[in-house]
Amino acid sequence: MIVDSLQNIHIYQTLSKDIITGLDFIKNAVTDIELGEYEISTNAKAIVTEYETIECFERGYEAHKHVIDIQYPVIGKERIKWSPLPGMSIISDYDEVKDRAFYINPSQITSVDIGQGIYAIFFPEDTHSPQHYINKPELIKKITVKVSIN
Repeated sequence: MIVDSLQNIHIYQTLSKDIITGLDFIKNAVTDIELGEYEISTNAKAIVTEYETIECFERGYEAHKHVIDIQYPVIGKERIKWSPLPGMSIISDYDEVKDRAFYINPSQITSVDIGQGIYAIFFPEDTHSPQHYINKPELIKKITVKVSIN
């Protein structure tokens, strides 16, 4: 997992061209961006959603096999819980279409707050539990960039 400021995306120039393209998309996004999907490269797409943050994400922690998630609320802030995947118990069959499975029993829990210039990148070995509120529920608009790695 990487958590950083949009001001520092130049640090990751050698990480992946598609990750940098995704970070640039997020950095240049306006708050009135339309909800929906945007193809931003042959290996990356952005999904813009809107929802109210909640106290507890009931599905547990999700992980992906074939994509890297870059997550950033363009409006509002969100808390995401993180744990390494090894040792967690799977609670749903892997969904090939959505490229995700859900897990419980995290071995370690760390929370990150994203929005207002701070983003997070989740790799396949990172489980994440999104949509948590920080102090109280709020409506957020979020960009999730899906970077294909296969």
